[in-house]
Amino acid sequence: MIRSMTAYASAEATGPAGNLSCELRTVNHRYLELSPRLPDDLRMFEPALRERIAARLSRGKVDITVRLRGEARSESLQVNAGTLARLSELAMDLEARFPRMNIEFTELLRFPGVLQQSEVDQDVLQAALLDVLERALDALTATREREGAKLADLLKDRLDAIERIVADVRSFMPQIREGLRTRLESRLADIKQPADPGRLEQELVLQITRSDVDEELDRLTAHIAETRRVLGTKEAVGRRLDFLMQEFNREANTLGSKAVDVRSTNAAVELKVLIEQMREQVQNIE
Repeated sequence: MIRSMTAYASAEATGPAGNLSCELRTVNHRYLELSPRLPDDLRMFEPALRERIAARLSRGKVDITVRLRGEARSESLQVNAGTLARLSELAMDLEARFPRMNIEFTELLRFPGVLQQSEVDQDVLQAALLDVLERALDALTATREREGAKLADLLKDRLDAIERIVADVRSFMPQIREGLRTRLESRLADIKQPADPGRLEQELVLQITRSDVDEELDRLTAHIAETRRVLGTKEAVGRRLDFLMQEFNREANTLGSKAVDVRSTNAAVELKVLIEQMREQVQNIE
């Protein structure tokens, strides 16, 4: 199943570290580009986060936003009795010299070392981060696959249209060849001079060779089959499809350059329109 490169997903969990949330936003990009934004407490885990994402995604620009809110850790707050006792002794010593001195409770708690918070085990913190990341990646992958299925349907519809055009061109090519013969004989008749049958045949063969598109039609048919095969694979296929779009376009251009009939010219134009529509969709496939 192909996957789109455009998606959004999020996940969150509450644990010893507090409330941990992870948001993932992805857009199309030629390669995998990660842009993580982590709080300072989690910055040390960025390499592990990058490794985990790279194992799940192969292309796309990925914005990762991780937030850590510590409300759940409020129960672990403790007052350092020793530091508070020393501050109390100091306040009593200074009270005689500064009788109007007033100490606010909130200011006292801000003094370094008075209020302490128990440290969360780093292994536990990393495990919590990677767990919420995995759940966000699961949701992101599901979204990308749903969008990818829609893109695949669009591509298949256009492949069917291209296949019909190729079949139409094959069907009227014998008529075009016969028309070339008729036009050549008509021009020679206007000259009112006897023509060498051998020279006539050579000229006819030359014109038919110049306008022959059987090889291009065969390659288009092969590209259609290969694109359908690629759409049915499970690995990332965006780069392969992008290459196939270039090959489709090359054959359509050659078909147009060899056109000697309005029907083949129109067919080449229709092919280019369909191929361009496919190319735009392929740009968003992982």
